[in-house]
Amino acid sequence: MAHQLNRSTFGDPKNAGNLMSIEEAHQLLNEWVPNERLRLHMKQVAAVMKAWALQREGADELTARKWELAGLLHDADWEKYPDDHCRIIIEELERRNIDPEVIHCIASHGPRYFGVEPQNKMDKMIYAFDELSGFVHASALIRPTRYEGMDVKSVLKKLKTPSFAAQVSRDDISDAIARIDHSLEEIIQFVIDNQKDVQ
Repeated sequence: MAHQLNRSTFGDPKNAGNLMSIEEAHQLLNEWVPNERLRLHMKQVAAVMKAWALQREGADELTARKWELAGLLHDADWEKYPDDHCRIIIEELERRNIDPEVIHCIASHGPRYFGVEPQNKMDKMIYAFDELSGFVHASALIRPTRYEGMDVKSVLKKLKTPSFAAQVSRDDISDAIARIDHSLEEIIQFVIDNQKDVQ
């Protein structure tokens, strides 16, 4: 379902570097997202985003927190306000004077739905990780040993099975991977390694 935001700038540049604490973000999730599975999805995307920033982008702690916050809050309004998904959390973060890069990242996590193109690496990676994180988790849930011993090949095989986790858009995954200099296999492995212990 498309929820075009009809704008491409978010937040105020003077709020650059202004971030809420991870504790505050979790508090917001607890208030807005009763669904535990959806909360877990956001925590998993947050963990993968933070890990990527630290391990692959050489980010400092503050920059890594930006990536983590975007991951943690990207679907915060999805359950409570499905018809206004993304718009409500964006307005909430603007009201709280949060760094515009975090807000833009959230706005760009589904370009086909929100009409906002991913611009920097953080934007592009949340787009790549969002669908794949959910897909990898769905793949783990049907295995007796969950993430233990899970390999990229089995995930790729399931991706080619349209009926498995049918709600996950294969087109979005292909589009997201085409925008970054990393292979699908590399991203899947990174997701497996960095979200397997998130609870």
